[in-house]
Parts: sequence; structure tokens; C-alpha cells
Amino acid sequence: METIRVQKLHKEYVKWNWQAGRNEPFTEDMTLFTLTTPGSTYALAALESGYLCHVYYGKRTDDEDLSYLLHLGENPYTPKVNSRDMGTFMDTTSFEYPVYGTGDYRESAFMIRDSKGTAAVTLRYKSHRITDGKPVLSQELEDCTVRLPATFADKDEAKTLIITMEEPRTGLEAELYYTAFTGLDVITRSVVVTNKGTEPVDIERILSTSIDIECSEYDFITLNGSWARERFIERAPLHHGKQLVDSARGESSHQSNPFMALVSHNADERIGEAFGFNLVYSGNFIAQAEVTQHKRTRAVMGINPLDFRWKLESGKSFTAPEAVMVYSSEGIGKMSRTFHDLYRQHLIRGEYRDKARPVLINNWEATYFDFDTDKLISIAKEAAKSGIEMLVMDDGWFGHRNTDNSSLGDWYVNENKLKGGLGHLVDEVNKLGLKFGIWFEPEMISPDSDLYRAHPDWAIQIEGQPMSQSREQYVLDYSRKEVRDNIYSQITAILESANIEYIKWDMNRQITEPGSLKLPPERQQELWHRFVLGVYDLQNRLITDHPHLLLENCSGGGARFDPGMLFFSPQIWTSDDTDAIERLKIQHGTSVCYPASAMGAHVSDCPNHVVGRSTPFATRGNVAMVGTFGYELDITRIPEADRAEIPAQIEQFKKYNPLVRKGDQYRLADIFSDNTFDAWMFVSKDKSQAVFTAVQVLGRPNYHSRLIKLDGLDPGRKYTSSLTGEIHTGAALMNCGIAVDLSGDFSSVVIEFNAV
Repeated sequence: METIRVQKLHKEYVKWNWQAGRNEPFTEDMTLFTLTTPGSTYALAALESGYLCHVYYGKRTDDEDLSYLLHLGENPYTPKVNSRDMGTFMDTTSFEYPVYGTGDYRESAFMIRDSKGTAAVTLRYKSHRITDGKPVLSQELEDCTVRLPATFADKDEAKTLIITMEEPRTGLEAELYYTAFTGLDVITRSVVVTNKGTEPVDIERILSTSIDIECSEYDFITLNGSWARERFIERAPLHHGKQLVDSARGESSHQSNPFMALVSHNADERIGEAFGFNLVYSGNFIAQAEVTQHKRTRAVMGINPLDFRWKLESGKSFTAPEAVMVYSSEGIGKMSRTFHDLYRQHLIRGEYRDKARPVLINNWEATYFDFDTDKLISIAKEAAKSGIEMLVMDDGWFGHRNTDNSSLGDWYVNENKLKGGLGHLVDEVNKLGLKFGIWFEPEMISPDSDLYRAHPDWAIQIEGQPMSQSREQYVLDYSRKEVRDNIYSQITAILESANIEYIKWDMNRQITEPGSLKLPPERQQELWHRFVLGVYDLQNRLITDHPHLLLENCSGGGARFDPGMLFFSPQIWTSDDTDAIERLKIQHGTSVCYPASAMGAHVSDCPNHVVGRSTPFATRGNVAMVGTFGYELDITRIPEADRAEIPAQIEQFKKYNPLVRKGDQYRLADIFSDNTFDAWMFVSKDKSQAVFTAVQVLGRPNYHSRLIKLDGLDPGRKYTSSLTGEIHTGAALMNCGIAVDLSGDFSSVVIEFNAV
């Protein structure tokens, strides 16, 4: 079946004329657009009057004509014969891209302020076109054009519907982008607004998606938390009015993630209906569901309108970030696996998209700032013996930095620490057979730095207002190209001075006193978005100029774990909390939307530096295997028994990592509702192999084993267990389960299943 179908319809209706006291026939010409994916249907219609209405989104229907869902024959559902009461039409109709000020009092997606200071706007259907593949999204600035992070697809992998809307009073045109992907239950949306009028306008709200669902009986799922406990699952029934998560911190944040899902009350991992929404953006966002007066639900997502404004000059365009929508009629688990497949195939780029990542050891928790060349080489020597493949030098190698109170912005080597320079250190590490990686925090500047003393105006600030420090640092004004160029030249000089194959890009504070000493007054509210565009510009330059570089994003742990960052780096540091037990919730919640292949996960020392807990070395390894895998400890000082386990851990990781990177993930337990254990598995696409992991948090009296049902196997095939050697059908393993003996607190087990 076609992915996108367009139908010109001439419909006949009968409507009651209360003034005449009789039924009267009328006709309506419309254009119906239907996007079909393997398991979902999305339909919208442009009416004769130009209004663009939402028709349906949900389980695949294969119906040729869903326009009856518009209820056009009912009063007051058509403007053609209801001009006396347009307000009722506007406030009850499901719109594709609702606007402010013309009678729709629900949450709007688009709002402008014109040259006269008024805000009401009208958008009418003008035309449409369909393209194979997916257009690139970009934002033109005064000094460069920034490619926006977004999913991508070849011509045979997707089709894109572009609907052009016009605003007759101001001359604005809005292009609404809808992309449907072959083989995936995904619709992506974005908006490009162009000012074709003669006067500038101020965009005050431009969300990326809005959808009206004909039901309010859903639960609202979000991923929330704080530093060291990111992306915990919260679920609550929708209620009348608005419920939302957002960020106004300048990044997607520890506290909330740009993700939400609306799921049926009965939905679990295997059954029920789920609508997932994710914003491909790394700055201020809003994700909101509103239950309206008629028990419908309007879901919106996009750039947070708080303190946002964009002056759109005549002839210029503004591009909203992309929103991803996933539909599942087979539970939350299917929704997650669709997100995973989409991001692994159509968002993550570069040679590491499909490539195993090196097993690394990072010196941060091993040494903090107290290291020198000799110490790093001693770690590298011991790491090489154990099969570790890369040494990453973290914070403290530059300027005169020995604590976190100086030198950010001075990206030159501290040769008092690194005797002989960076090139000597990297050469010695390479001689041991290890790759070398390095840490940067490019968006920050210390008051105690050469860069700040030379350019104090380069920090984000409001003239005359005291500047708030956080971690004794400020944020650089990335809306300014000269700032980005300076930092990039410093990074490039470091990369060209030695054989560096990995960068950990960190961001350890959020934005306060949002102001730029360069932007004019009428553009100050653009700073939030221009800052994010500046980050995107710099990261895109970095991976374009250095295509073999492995980039890992980080923000005080997991404060910027979002799809915008995944477009530039195939992996993101999931959390600064590396405790294996805390990571169960963090990684479980993250996996609701993001693939395990993107999760930075390390084995760290005990007692854990964040929570003080001690867990078995084997369990730490088994939990970190659900991710990129590495070590965050001083390998020269850990117990000999732990060090002896490392080669086997790495061997196990390498054996199962193809399943983790490419397979389907199934969550078999809910650590959020049962804090005593967690379990999950990864299954190959052909269902011939699976790896199962279970972790017990607290032991239980009078219980010798747990019965856990597997998932994702072929019910008709037989599988052998690596633990017992027993052979069972996939149906038995999934419907009856396996008995797993987990003895003691923090114990774990890994079992491989292979089709016979």
C-alpha cells in the first residue's frame, strides 16, 4: 500500500437549518491526506474553506475514506453553513496546526506578534507536494546556516508530505512537514515558517507538533528526575486541563526529558495502545497534554514559548525542530523498540552507527584532578593487560586547572601535569595498544581564565546585573560566531597535536541571566534558541572535519540525553550515578525511548562515589553491559579479585554487544513498581539468539528462585539455555517462564538462549 495517499473528495451532507426549521443539503469539497505505516494510520483533511483538520491517528485502518470522522454534517462542524457561529467551530474542531487568537481556546501551536502589536493569526491551506525520502532541516543565520538535528532517510526509505499554509494578512507561509518511514510505525513532523510579507513579525510560539485525539482515557508517561537519577518513569491518569513537563534551563535537563507518551489505562509492556512523542532538540522545550471540555486530548510539543521570541524579517524563514511520533497497539514495549529502530537507523550517523565502540577506561573517578603523565600511563599499562582498548583523560589536563574553579576556555595543555606534552602521553598510550580520548567542556568559561580576562563580554550576561556562578563557571555566548570559532580553533589545535580518537563533550551548568552583549534588544529572547543552534553548529563542524572521531555527549551526567545530541554523537553519558543498583532505574527509564547502544555505561569502584553502596563486581559488569561498556576506576588499586574478572567481563560484553546494539530489547520486570529485582533481554532480529539478564536488589526469605517470563522469542522454535543446557520451546519460555536462582543482595545472572 502507498505510504501517502491524497484524495480529492466531493461530499454531500444534510444539515439542520434552525432558522428555516428544516434540513438542507450542502456539499463540501476537501482534500484528504492519509499516511499509512505497517501498523498505524494518520489522516488529515483540507476543507473547502482552507482549514486543515486532523481526522485520525491510531491503529491501521486501511479505510479508503475516513472523512466521516470530521462530523461535518453536525452543527456546528462546518464553516461553510455556519458563519454566524465560527467561534464554536474553532473551539470544537480538531486542527492539525492550531493557531492563537481566532477562537480556538485550547493550547495553540503557533502565535505571532505583527508590526501593529496584535497577535491573532489565521492559516489556510494553499497547496501540497510529496517527495521521496526526507528533506534536510536547517536554520539560516546572519553568519552561517546550521543543520538541525533530525531523522534522515533515503528516497526508498520514506515519503514526505509537505502542506503549505498561508496567512493572508501578514503574508506568512507555513510549511508543515510529515514524514512516514518504510517499515516503521513513525510519523515525524516539523514546521518551516517564511515571511513573504513586507513587514517583520515576531514569532512568540512555534511548536513542532499538535494532535487531537478523540479520547481522554489515557495515562500520561514522562521521564523525570534530577542529577544522578535521570529519566525515572512517572505515570498518572490524564485529568481535565493541562499536564506538562518542560525545561527552561537552556538544555533538555536532568529534571525532565523531551519525551511523553499517552497510553491506555491497561497498557503494559505487551498490550495496550501507546502514543509516544519525542522532540529532536537539546534546549528549552514543552511537552503537554490537555484534556478539553469535550473529553478530547490535545498533545503538543516543541520549543518552550517561555521567554522565546524570534524576529522574522521579510524574506526570512524559521525552522522548528522535528518531533517524532510513534504509535503502538502492542504496548509500551513495542513503542520503545520502534523508537530504538528509528534512532539506530535514521538518526545516529557516522562510522560508529553500526560499529562496536571501544571498551574504555576513564580516569575521572580514579584520580579526579590528581594525576600526571606517570599516573595515566600506569593506568594504561594495567588496562592493556586486561583487554581494555582506550584510555580517556578527563577533566584537569588544561590551563592551570587543579580544581574545578579555573581554566575553562583555556584549551591548552598543562605541561606541569603532562610532562613532555600531550603528544608524548598519547604516543606512550598508543604503544601499549590503547586508543586515546580526551575531555572538553567547550560551552563554558571560568572567571579565572585567560579567555575570560581577554573577553569578559563573551559570557552570557545581562549588562549591569550580577552574574551567577555555578560550579564557579559561566556559560559562553554561543550565539556569537567569533566565540564558537575561537573555541573550535582551540579544540582543533589539540586534536591535531596528537592521535586523539574520542572526545567526551561535557556541559556542567545551566543558563542564568539570559542575555547577550551583542544581540540587539529586539532579539534578546532569541538567545535561548541561538545558543542551542551554536552548539549544533560546532558539533557538526567537529564530526564533519574529523569523521573518524568518536564523540560522546555529556551534561553533568545525563542532562542532555536527547535525540538532538544523538544526531551528533552515537552515545551519551547516561548519568553520573554509576552505581549498578541505581542504574537499573536510570537505564530502564532511558530505554523507554532511547536505544541501549546510545547509553554510556561503566563499571565503577566501590563503595560507589555517589551513593556509597558496595555491589559485586560481576553485577556491576552485567548492568554496564546494557550500554557502551567501560570502566570508571583506578585499575591499579582495585582488589586483585576484581581486576582478575575484567578480561572475562570484556569477553562477555563483546560476545553480546551485537545483540545490545542491533537487537530488540524487552523489559521483563518493572523496577519502579517492584524495587526488589529487575530483568531484561535482547533478542536478535531473526529470533535465533537472545541474552537474558536478571538482577536481584534485595534477597527474600523462603524464596529459592524467581519465575520470570521471557519475551520476543519465536514460539514455534526451540531454544537451549546456556545456564542449564535444557531445551524449551519459545512458547514455554514466554508463557511459563524460567526459574532464576538469585541468592543474596545485589546478585545477578546472565543467560544466553540459542535456537536449536
